[in-house]
Amino acid sequence: MDVSERYRESWESYWRDTSDAPGAAIFDCAAELAAGRHLTLLAPFADASLPVVDLGCGTGTQTRCLARHFPRAIGVDLAEAAVAHARRADTGGTARFEQLNATDQDAVRRLHERIGDANVYLRAVIHQSEPDARPAVAAAVAALLGDRGRAFVVEPLSRAKQVLAHASQGADGPPPKLASIFAHGLTPADADDATIPGFFRDLGLPVLASGEIDLVMTENRADGERIDLPAQWLDLGR
Repeated sequence: MDVSERYRESWESYWRDTSDAPGAAIFDCAAELAAGRHLTLLAPFADASLPVVDLGCGTGTQTRCLARHFPRAIGVDLAEAAVAHARRADTGGTARFEQLNATDQDAVRRLHERIGDANVYLRAVIHQSEPDARPAVAAAVAALLGDRGRAFVVEPLSRAKQVLAHASQGADGPPPKLASIFAHGLTPADADDATIPGFFRDLGLPVLASGEIDLVMTENRADGERIDLPAQWLDLGR
């Protein structure tokens, strides 16, 4: 299933309304708190001679980190406005950024044909996708891996919803970065825990390793404590 126009425009408008300042997006944490940590979990399985695709790259913060560990890094995102953010931030030209709809099987296939088997980094994308489109996002990961690639997938656990609900209960309502997500009609932490690995198993993509980890955000509660979300991580590959 393709993504809806409403969903596509929600992300375009979100990124148009988000500044270029590092950390302006609630999930745009420093790379050492995300991809830097995740690479240690992927490294035992990944062929570091292959390129890496950051699927749902946003501002490209994590893509630029990945580019230091793989010969080629490609950040792709549904929103043209996100890709524009990423290109502006990559002043050193360390990575390549492209618009890609992960539910478009033909577009994903063309990317795979162009770069060959690749490792894939997927951070907090499936939970934010429309429910009917989630299997297609998982299928995009499988297609990009081919036979040799490996994937690192990290997604919030369902109990992250309670964390976000608690953070929204202050006298002034949700803190600004979380309020911006809600204002654009996006629904974080809206996926069942068991369905995430299930999507990949249904595609014949085994889970090689898994565990729990905090998904670091850039927003704080009213008391100043950072909002981190409980998440599950998966290493995947044939």
